[in-house]
Amino acid sequence: MNASNSFPRRNIFGRVSIISGNTAQIAGLAAACAALALAQSTNSKPAAIVAMIAAWTLLYFFCHGIAHWAVGRIHGIRFAFYTVGGTDHPEGYPSGIRRVFEHLPFFGVRTEKASMQKASPMAKAIMWSAGVTSSAVVPTLGAFCALRASVPGSKPFLIFAVFWAIGTLASNWRSRTGDYSKARRALSEQ
Repeated sequence: MNASNSFPRRNIFGRVSIISGNTAQIAGLAAACAALALAQSTNSKPAAIVAMIAAWTLLYFFCHGIAHWAVGRIHGIRFAFYTVGGTDHPEGYPSGIRRVFEHLPFFGVRTEKASMQKASPMAKAIMWSAGVTSSAVVPTLGAFCALRASVPGSKPFLIFAVFWAIGTLASNWRSRTGDYSKARRALSEQ
């Protein structure tokens, strides 16, 4: 079996245009900001905790694909469409939730072939690295904002968020199909 066929196949549910995908992701990020604002302003401790967790979850799901797109566009890379589907490296998640993450709606992005052929190896590497890096950094910043706003339960939640971010980065770094692997392959083109 050759290397390209040995990677697990991502469970893709569908695909959407770049405009529709960006709109959905921006709406998800705006909903995360609204949830964080609710967590900061509500007088109900349970509601604040639920809103904080909802904000973190929305940030986690909606920052990845659009980070690829935004950073790629800055570097001249064009995109064909977004895919919506489960993670392409379920082995990176704890065993109890692996199957769940194979079926959750993550946004992936497909590049235009000609654009990628013209892009420098460094531009490709930066674009590929942007997605998983944002998946670690952006939700953690959301948890940090909750702590700064004294949201109930935010200190232990920030600790959880930091460990989740470290796990996200580490598992992606080790994955043969993850974004960092794609970035390393792009840099090896130099």
